[in-house]
Amino acid sequence: MARHRRHCPPKDELLPLTVVLDELGITRASWYRWRNRGLGPRVHRLPNGHLRVRRSELDAFLSEMEEA
Repeated sequence: MARHRRHCPPKDELLPLTVVLDELGITRASWYRWRNRGLGPRVHRLPNGHLRVRRSELDAFLSEMEEA
């Protein structure tokens, strides 16, 4: 009898850049402009070169933006 596991996303998942851009409401050009100025949440580069942002880091960045 096979046991079925429910797929649950990790609590602190790594979000693809497209999701981050949608949540921030900015374009990719704005994102890279922010990164060049040292702004934005911390980014993790995967071995294939794709960028990811941890959910917790994006939430913390958004909180900081609301307070400013």
